[in-house]
Amino acid sequence: MKKQVLKWCLFLLPLSAVVLCDQLTKAWAVRELADGTVIALIDQVLEFRYVENTGMAFGLLKDSQIFFYIATGAALIAIVFFAVRIRLTKRFVPLILLLSLMAGGAIGNLIDRIVQRYVVDFIYVSLIDFPVFNVADSFVTVSCLVLAVLFLFFYKDEELKPLLSFRKKKAGTGEPAEASKEAACPETKEEPAPEDEGSETKEQEKTEEHEGIE
Repeated sequence: MKKQVLKWCLFLLPLSAVVLCDQLTKAWAVRELADGTVIALIDQVLEFRYVENTGMAFGLLKDSQIFFYIATGAALIAIVFFAVRIRLTKRFVPLILLLSLMAGGAIGNLIDRIVQRYVVDFIYVSLIDFPVFNVADSFVTVSCLVLAVLFLFFYKDEELKPLLSFRKKKAGTGEPAEASKEAACPETKEEPAPEDEGSETKEQEKTEEHEGIE
Protein backbone atom coordinates (compact mmCIF):
# COMPACT_ATOMS: atom_id res chain seq x y z
CA MET A 1 0.00 0.00 0.00
CA LYS A 2 2.80 2.39 0.89
CA LYS A 3 4.53 1.68 -2.42
CA GLN A 4 1.34 2.48 -4.32
CA VAL A 5 0.96 5.81 -2.49
CA LEU A 6 4.62 6.66 -3.15
CA LYS A 7 4.30 5.72 -6.81
CA TRP A 8 1.29 7.99 -7.34
CA CYS A 9 3.04 10.81 -5.48
CA LEU A 10 5.99 10.41 -7.87
CA PHE A 11 3.55 10.57 -10.76
CA LEU A 12 1.12 13.30 -9.67
CA LEU A 13 3.47 15.80 -8.02
CA PRO A 14 5.74 16.39 -11.06
CA LEU A 15 2.64 16.40 -13.29
CA SER A 16 1.06 19.14 -11.17
CA ALA A 17 4.31 21.12 -11.13
CA VAL A 18 4.54 21.02 -14.94
CA VAL A 19 0.92 22.15 -15.38
CA LEU A 20 1.40 24.98 -12.87
CA CYS A 21 4.68 26.12 -14.43
CA ASP A 22 3.16 26.00 -17.92
CA GLN A 23 0.05 27.99 -17.00
CA LEU A 24 1.99 30.60 -15.04
CA THR A 25 4.47 31.21 -17.86
CA LYS A 26 1.63 31.47 -20.39
CA ALA A 27 -0.18 33.98 -18.16
CA TRP A 28 3.03 36.00 -18.01
CA ALA A 29 3.39 35.85 -21.79
CA VAL A 30 -0.18 37.11 -22.28
CA ARG A 31 0.41 39.96 -19.87
CA GLU A 32 3.82 41.05 -21.13
CA LEU A 33 3.96 40.03 -24.80
CA ALA A 34 0.41 40.03 -26.17
CA ASP A 35 0.76 43.68 -27.28
CA GLY A 36 3.56 42.71 -29.68
CA THR A 37 6.50 43.22 -27.34
CA VAL A 38 9.54 41.06 -28.11
CA ILE A 39 12.08 40.34 -25.37
CA ALA A 40 15.52 39.23 -26.59
CA LEU A 41 17.23 37.01 -24.02
CA ILE A 42 20.24 36.34 -26.24
CA ASP A 43 20.49 38.65 -29.23
CA GLN A 44 19.74 36.80 -32.51
CA VAL A 45 19.63 33.47 -30.64
CA LEU A 46 16.74 33.27 -28.16
CA GLU A 47 13.77 35.55 -27.56
CA PHE A 48 10.23 35.72 -26.20
CA ARG A 49 7.42 36.65 -28.55
CA TYR A 50 3.67 36.04 -28.31
CA VAL A 51 1.94 33.61 -30.71
CA GLU A 52 -1.55 32.10 -30.61
CA ASN A 53 -1.20 28.57 -31.98
CA THR A 54 -4.33 26.73 -33.16
CA GLY A 55 -2.26 23.71 -34.17
CA MET A 56 -0.17 21.19 -32.27
CA ALA A 57 3.35 21.58 -30.92
CA PHE A 58 5.53 23.91 -32.98
CA GLY A 59 2.55 25.11 -35.07
CA LEU A 60 1.78 21.86 -36.89
CA LEU A 61 -1.76 20.86 -38.00
CA LYS A 62 -3.50 24.20 -37.47
CA ASP A 63 -7.26 24.47 -36.83
CA SER A 64 -7.81 20.78 -36.02
CA GLN A 65 -9.20 21.08 -32.50
CA ILE A 66 -11.32 17.89 -32.52
CA PHE A 67 -8.30 15.86 -33.60
CA PHE A 68 -6.26 17.33 -30.72
CA TYR A 69 -8.95 16.57 -28.15
CA ILE A 70 -9.10 12.93 -29.26
CA ALA A 71 -5.32 12.54 -29.62
CA THR A 72 -4.59 14.14 -26.24
CA GLY A 73 -7.27 12.07 -24.52
CA ALA A 74 -5.91 8.85 -26.03
CA ALA A 75 -2.35 9.79 -25.04
CA LEU A 76 -3.37 10.51 -21.44
CA ILE A 77 -5.29 7.22 -21.20
CA ALA A 78 -2.21 5.34 -22.48
CA ILE A 79 0.07 7.14 -20.00
CA VAL A 80 -2.21 6.34 -17.05
CA PHE A 81 -2.53 2.74 -18.26
CA PHE A 82 1.25 2.28 -18.17
CA ALA A 83 1.59 4.18 -14.89
CA VAL A 84 -0.88 1.79 -13.26
CA ARG A 85 1.03 -1.28 -14.45
CA ILE A 86 4.52 -0.08 -13.49
CA ARG A 87 5.92 -1.52 -10.28
CA LEU A 88 7.70 0.94 -8.02
CA THR A 89 11.35 -0.10 -8.12
CA LYS A 90 14.47 2.03 -8.43
CA ARG A 91 14.88 0.89 -12.00
CA PHE A 92 11.41 2.11 -13.02
CA VAL A 93 11.45 5.47 -11.18
CA PRO A 94 12.80 7.29 -14.31
CA LEU A 95 9.96 5.81 -16.37
CA ILE A 96 7.32 6.98 -13.88
CA LEU A 97 8.79 10.49 -13.81
CA LEU A 98 8.99 10.74 -17.60
CA LEU A 99 5.37 9.64 -18.00
CA SER A 100 4.42 12.21 -15.38
CA LEU A 101 6.21 15.05 -17.17
CA MET A 102 4.73 14.00 -20.50
CA ALA A 103 1.22 13.94 -19.06
CA GLY A 104 1.75 17.34 -17.42
CA GLY A 105 2.74 18.90 -20.73
CA ALA A 106 -0.22 17.35 -22.54
CA ILE A 107 -2.65 18.60 -19.87
CA GLY A 108 -1.12 22.09 -19.95
CA ASN A 109 -1.83 22.49 -23.66
CA LEU A 110 -5.22 20.77 -23.35
CA ILE A 111 -6.32 23.40 -20.82
CA ASP A 112 -5.53 26.13 -23.36
CA ARG A 113 -7.47 24.38 -26.11
CA ILE A 114 -10.53 23.88 -23.94
CA VAL A 115 -10.55 27.38 -22.44
CA GLN A 116 -9.57 29.53 -25.42
CA ARG A 117 -9.35 27.14 -28.43
CA TYR A 118 -5.69 27.98 -29.06
CA VAL A 119 -2.37 27.45 -27.29
CA VAL A 120 -0.15 30.31 -26.15
CA ASP A 121 3.43 29.94 -27.46
CA PHE A 122 6.20 32.39 -26.63
CA ILE A 123 9.67 30.78 -26.78
CA TYR A 124 11.43 31.44 -30.07
CA VAL A 125 14.91 30.22 -31.04
CA SER A 126 15.71 32.82 -33.67
CA LEU A 127 19.17 31.39 -34.39
CA ILE A 128 17.66 28.51 -36.37
CA ASP A 129 14.22 30.06 -36.94
CA PHE A 130 12.65 27.25 -34.91
CA PRO A 131 8.82 27.33 -34.57
CA VAL A 132 7.62 29.16 -31.46
CA PHE A 133 6.81 26.81 -28.57
CA ASN A 134 6.00 26.84 -24.85
CA VAL A 135 6.94 25.12 -21.59
CA ALA A 136 4.44 22.27 -22.08
CA ASP A 137 5.85 21.51 -25.54
CA SER A 138 9.34 21.40 -24.05
CA PHE A 139 8.41 18.85 -21.40
CA VAL A 140 6.54 16.62 -23.85
CA THR A 141 9.33 16.67 -26.44
CA VAL A 142 12.22 16.11 -24.01
CA SER A 143 10.31 13.36 -22.16
CA CYS A 144 9.58 11.52 -25.42
CA LEU A 145 13.22 11.70 -26.50
CA VAL A 146 14.58 10.47 -23.16
CA LEU A 147 11.92 7.74 -23.07
CA ALA A 148 12.99 6.53 -26.52
CA VAL A 149 16.63 6.38 -25.39
CA LEU A 150 15.69 4.40 -22.26
CA PHE A 151 13.63 1.93 -24.28
CA LEU A 152 16.46 1.42 -26.76
CA PHE A 153 19.47 1.26 -24.45
CA PHE A 154 18.39 0.90 -20.80
CA TYR A 155 15.33 -1.30 -20.40
CA LYS A 156 15.32 -4.90 -21.61
CA ASP A 157 12.50 -6.48 -23.59
CA GLU A 158 11.70 -8.85 -20.71
CA GLU A 159 11.17 -5.89 -18.38
CA LEU A 160 8.78 -4.13 -20.75
CA LYS A 161 6.71 -7.14 -21.81
CA PRO A 162 4.61 -7.19 -18.58
CA LEU A 163 3.68 -3.53 -19.20
CA LEU A 164 2.38 -4.34 -22.68
CA SER A 165 0.69 -7.64 -21.85
CA PHE A 166 -3.10 -7.68 -21.50
CA ARG A 167 -3.23 -11.18 -19.97
CA LYS A 168 -4.26 -11.27 -16.34
CA LYS A 169 -1.71 -12.52 -13.87
CA LYS A 170 -2.29 -14.39 -10.66
CA ALA A 171 -1.58 -12.21 -7.64
CA GLY A 172 1.90 -12.74 -6.24
CA THR A 173 3.20 -14.59 -9.30
CA GLY A 174 4.43 -13.70 -12.74
CA GLU A 175 2.41 -16.48 -14.37
CA PRO A 176 -0.77 -15.87 -16.37
CA ALA A 177 -3.95 -16.88 -14.57
CA GLU A 178 -4.67 -19.62 -17.12
CA ALA A 179 -1.29 -21.24 -16.54
CA SER A 180 -1.82 -21.04 -12.77
CA LYS A 181 -5.16 -22.80 -13.07
CA GLU A 182 -3.61 -25.56 -15.15
CA ALA A 183 -0.82 -25.94 -12.60
CA ALA A 184 -3.30 -26.02 -9.72
CA CYS A 185 -5.65 -28.48 -11.46
CA PRO A 186 -3.57 -30.79 -13.65
CA GLU A 187 -5.47 -33.05 -15.98
CA THR A 188 -6.11 -36.49 -14.53
CA LYS A 189 -6.13 -39.46 -16.82
CA GLU A 190 -8.98 -41.89 -16.24
CA GLU A 191 -7.67 -45.31 -15.48
CA PRO A 192 -9.68 -48.26 -16.80
CA ALA A 193 -11.83 -49.77 -14.09
CA PRO A 194 -10.61 -53.18 -12.93
CA GLU A 195 -12.63 -56.07 -14.30
CA ASP A 196 -15.03 -57.72 -11.92
CA GLU A 197 -13.67 -61.20 -11.13
CA GLY A 198 -17.12 -62.43 -10.13
CA SER A 199 -18.58 -61.46 -13.50
CA GLU A 200 -15.77 -63.24 -15.33
CA THR A 201 -16.39 -66.44 -13.34
CA LYS A 202 -20.13 -66.36 -14.08
CA GLU A 203 -19.46 -65.92 -17.81
CA GLN A 204 -17.14 -68.94 -17.74
CA GLU A 205 -19.76 -71.07 -15.95
CA LYS A 206 -22.42 -70.12 -18.52
CA THR A 207 -20.07 -71.07 -21.34
CA GLU A 208 -19.34 -74.46 -19.77
CA GLU A 209 -23.06 -75.18 -19.23
CA HIS A 210 -23.80 -74.27 -22.84
CA GLU A 211 -21.06 -76.61 -24.07
CA GLY A 212 -22.40 -79.40 -21.81
CA ILE A 213 -25.92 -79.09 -23.27
CA GLU A 214 -24.59 -79.30 -26.79
